[in-house]
Amino acid sequence: MSEAPVFRRARADEGGLLREITREAYAKWVGPVGREPRPMVADHDAAVREHLVEFVEMDGAVVAAVELVPQDGYLLVENIAVRIAAQRRGLGDTILERAEQVARGLKLPVLRLYTHSRMGTNVDWYLKRGYAIEREEPFGNGNRVHFVKTLPVQVA
Repeated sequence: MSEAPVFRRARADEGGLLREITREAYAKWVGPVGREPRPMVADHDAAVREHLVEFVEMDGAVVAAVELVPQDGYLLVENIAVRIAAQRRGLGDTILERAEQVARGLKLPVLRLYTHSRMGTNVDWYLKRGYAIEREEPFGNGNRVHFVKTLPVQVA
């Protein structure tokens, strides 16, 4: 039986680990998108220095990562990446729950994220988790689909 996922903040020298996990997680989308998706080619070294990046550990191994970027009035979920061997085990839900916890802690009432329209299973997955399509805009050979989720007000 696997231990519960544990989140830990990325260190400034762990851009390579973020890159490795992201490239593995997004590799399946190169064909449908027609190029490497944006998270694959991002500056991962800058991300761990400048954004809130957390790794998810299970059974002593890093199995996923999430990159969050606080903005004025909302928290941007810039990247969710789960290693192939750890996919389809509910980690994505756990990561989105963590993003909501972070947003609440930062007093940000809204979460935003986006994905490529050719990543159709991602679009459906976010919709099932309470995110609404805010807008779509042409991007490459498809559309960038922008999602938003307003968090319920917490009563103290």
